[in-house]
Amino acid sequence: MVTKERSGEGVSVGFVGSYIPRRCGIATFTHDLASAIAELTGENLDRGEGIQIVALNNMSQGYPYPPQVKFEIRDRYREDYREAAEFLNIAPIDVVSLQHEFGILGGEDPDYIMALLGNLKKPVVTTLHTVLHKPDRRLKDNLKRVCSLSTFVVVMAERARNMLKQIYGIPEEKIRFVHHGVPDVPFMDTSFYKDQFYVEGRPVVLTFGLLSPNKGIEVSIDAIAEVVKKYPEVAYLVLGATHPDVKRYNGEEYRLSLERRVIDKNLTENIIFHNRYVDLGLLCEFLLAADVYVTPYWSREQIVSGTLAYAIGCGKAIISTPYWYAEEMLADKRGILTPCGDSDELAHHIVELITNQTRRDQMRKQAYIFGRRMIWKEVARSYVQLFEEALERFAQFPPSVVMRKRPVPRPSLPKVNLKHLQTMTDDTGLLHHAIYATPDCHHGYYTDDNARALVVVAHNWRLFKDETIMPLFNRYLSFLNYAFNESSGQFKNHLGYNRVWAEEIGSDECHGYAMWGLGAAVAFAPNTPILRFASRLFSEAMSAVEQLSSSRALAFVLFGIHEYLRRFSGASEVRRLREHVAIKLFDEFKQNSSDDWPWLEDAVTSHNGALPHALILAGRWMENGEMLDQGFRTLEWLFKIQTDAGDGHLCPIGNDGWYPQAGNKAKFDQQPGDVSSLIDAAREAYLVTGDKIWHDQCLRVSIGFLDQMTIKNRCLTSQPPGAATD
Repeated sequence: MVTKERSGEGVSVGFVGSYIPRRCGIATFTHDLASAIAELTGENLDRGEGIQIVALNNMSQGYPYPPQVKFEIRDRYREDYREAAEFLNIAPIDVVSLQHEFGILGGEDPDYIMALLGNLKKPVVTTLHTVLHKPDRRLKDNLKRVCSLSTFVVVMAERARNMLKQIYGIPEEKIRFVHHGVPDVPFMDTSFYKDQFYVEGRPVVLTFGLLSPNKGIEVSIDAIAEVVKKYPEVAYLVLGATHPDVKRYNGEEYRLSLERRVIDKNLTENIIFHNRYVDLGLLCEFLLAADVYVTPYWSREQIVSGTLAYAIGCGKAIISTPYWYAEEMLADKRGILTPCGDSDELAHHIVELITNQTRRDQMRKQAYIFGRRMIWKEVARSYVQLFEEALERFAQFPPSVVMRKRPVPRPSLPKVNLKHLQTMTDDTGLLHHAIYATPDCHHGYYTDDNARALVVVAHNWRLFKDETIMPLFNRYLSFLNYAFNESSGQFKNHLGYNRVWAEEIGSDECHGYAMWGLGAAVAFAPNTPILRFASRLFSEAMSAVEQLSSSRALAFVLFGIHEYLRRFSGASEVRRLREHVAIKLFDEFKQNSSDDWPWLEDAVTSHNGALPHALILAGRWMENGEMLDQGFRTLEWLFKIQTDAGDGHLCPIGNDGWYPQAGNKAKFDQQPGDVSSLIDAAREAYLVTGDKIWHDQCLRVSIGFLDQMTIKNRCLTSQPPGAATD
């Protein structure tokens, strides 16, 4: 570890977070904090001297970063996090400053951030940009682990400090409060900058920030419709581009809906949208031109707001809905709180502040005085002191005591590679067979294959947001639509290479797979057209579920239902179908299984893990303890009968004879789907119980399967020409 002598030359810092020119609040915060520390300590930020940035990318191609960015992490590639830890360990920095936000650090999966924190050998100061009041177990455990591997954690609201102690059990001595930074601007008359925005002589109301439906701009528009009755010259400026995630998914639908609302209310002369992402200098000019600043957010559970902090720092008269950060920052008459969604109350307060200049100026002064403790220079000084303290504390104890007991091992599983899937897909869909690695057209296409491929690309999009898979997404979805028989409500399965269907109705399993694929497409649709298409087809296919008798088909339907409910958790019809299907599957187990044979059939055949997986999944969300117990018991039994007694490796049931209740297990022609279904089931069991045994089963089975596939691939060279492989 590279450290400096404590001789006043400061602490070298490595920042980990999103970074400009990426457009998000964390990126701006990271840049502003790094710049303020560089200015305070006399470091050269542009050359990366004393300060280095590890930037988080939400797209594989990254961004045109400035020179201080020395390393990039693709936010959904676990190996990148470990490599970033190795980079920081050998970099000439003393302390790591991590900007923690659930949405930018590998999503909700704790393995990503643990691959970074678990391998760092330097003190970490983590700034928490979100602290959830009612986290689910996974998110709660995730944040607790982040805090345990951090020397200190920083919060930007006192309420967050209390939540960390009371909800997450974080020791008070580990928590530090530091304000969100704000620019250092003079206390100015609002008329100074109005002319450059063409609102000279008019009362100006401002809202700024990346636009998304949770910002409540429609409420402000309705309020301005009332304000103009008394002040027809009022100007409401809405500053900010559409949030990139919203734009990627819905385009400009939200902004256009706001603009239509303005037109319908005849407010085009009063409400002005500035659809752009502005730099700090121009942002401050907008703020200084505003007489009243409004944050009309819908949700109360927001623990910090950079936009509100900036408005305080610029000395604005502020009206806000009572989200947590606003309640704390606008106390002691520094602002006005108004109920969420109440446009009449908001209009009343805007009129009051426009009318009463004395009160408006008093409020501005109170906010500005308070904001002086929030300017970036003061915030930077607090962070530098905290970095010094973290370094001293870290030096007093061995890293194994302070930070971690053991390093996180390097992942053994390979990165996701879809090249073969792309090779096997033509302009119709996914072909059923290959000769070695070359598509075999003789067998044509199957709906169940294309449905499973749709599951793969949907989850690939969830993980990596890779635009290159969009053609596959549309291809498989199109195939399912072509396979759907509207008269029967079911799917055809086998399509010949001549594009002629072999039957009008496919198997039960085919229908189950199709619903699984469509559910995944709904859950992770990359845009609104795909969402609407997949949702419509899913709904049309629901009518045939009652006719299904195959237990595996029921399991696959349950997977599709749960994927669908990820997006639309309140969909009553789908929830009722889940209950019906889950109980039907559970009843089959209760009627046919026993203590000695906890199985619902006379033989163990293929994709066996799907059945206990479905019970565990449904039991978890329906809060059915009996269903969960049956799922766990069956899954344990499946692992037991498929584990080699000699070396402990997984030995799946073979296709050549299966495993009849009174017979022997077939050892040959095992199917990859049997292994993947067990992995999925063990993963679900781990999510429900948190029991490490299920995590270990996932890893053991995955690595064992990859070893077997490697051996199989080597053996392919000895097969005769024309041998078919799945």
